[in-house]
Amino acid sequence: MSFPDIRPRRLRRTEALRHLVRETRLSPECLVLPLFVRPGEKVRRPIVSMPGHAQVSVDELLKECREAASLGIQAVLLFGIPLAKDPVGSDAYAEAGIIQQAIRAIKDKQPDLLIVTDVCLCEYTDHGHCGVVHDGAVDNDATLDLLAAMAVSHAQAGADIVAPSAMMDGQVGAIRSALDDEGFEQVPVMAYAAKYASGFYGPFRDAAESPPQFGDRRGYQMDPANALEALRETELDVIEGADIVMVKPALPYLDIIWRVKERFGLPVAAYNVSGEFAMIKAAAEKGWLDERRITLEILTAIRRAGADILITYSAKDAARWLAER
Repeated sequence: MSFPDIRPRRLRRTEALRHLVRETRLSPECLVLPLFVRPGEKVRRPIVSMPGHAQVSVDELLKECREAASLGIQAVLLFGIPLAKDPVGSDAYAEAGIIQQAIRAIKDKQPDLLIVTDVCLCEYTDHGHCGVVHDGAVDNDATLDLLAAMAVSHAQAGADIVAPSAMMDGQVGAIRSALDDEGFEQVPVMAYAAKYASGFYGPFRDAAESPPQFGDRRGYQMDPANALEALRETELDVIEGADIVMVKPALPYLDIIWRVKERFGLPVAAYNVSGEFAMIKAAAEKGWLDERRITLEILTAIRRAGADILITYSAKDAARWLAER
């Protein structure tokens, strides 16, 4: 058969037809909303580089969670800003730490909301690095016990999923063993398997108050030029017991998302990071881009590349826009 018998435009003629044959679909259920929690009451500190987001106290966090759930969002990802920081990030694994308080409060009010917790020391250390520092360098093996203790403390507080992001070799295995030893064998690990040393993290470091005080994180996060290395990193996490694997950032690494999904077949999360969010916001404020159209197009592209789970600062807006379709 040839033209005019085959006319692909027939199925593009109306919105109803386009929707009927759409290959990649977005829904609020695949979105995860990152939130930043800090000590205090009635605290809401806007994050200038991330319009619409703020550091919030636990009481305000509960409002954010209620709103997210009302929009059909079923999961949040928590980051903590402690009252005090020290060289080993003690608040990260303290029973009364800010994240542990937040988990308990959410589970008390909204037990069905999925809580994913970031497992990394950078927000809690006074030097801003993701692990213990010895002689001016991050000590990989000395960090593993602290990450494991952090994950266990989150599980004890009621976290549904723990997500190690420190990019320490062996972190998934250490966390999986610790969880199992403490009776939390049912708590999944969402591994930041391919986390690149990216310039797109700038606004997040403002939000989490976690810029490194010396050097940078290129010694443990991945080189943006490498793709095969991402597969090796992911394979190691899978071997160590990861239940979900993540690629971060998302938009500049769609090829990595695709390769990881095709190679391993596990649920894949993609983190649509702060810099990606901030670029759209800035361009939209200047009238250069249609924020709604561009945001949904980007999220669709990330899904199309193979991501099952979309962690995005646009989650609430996207959920509203999807409901209006």
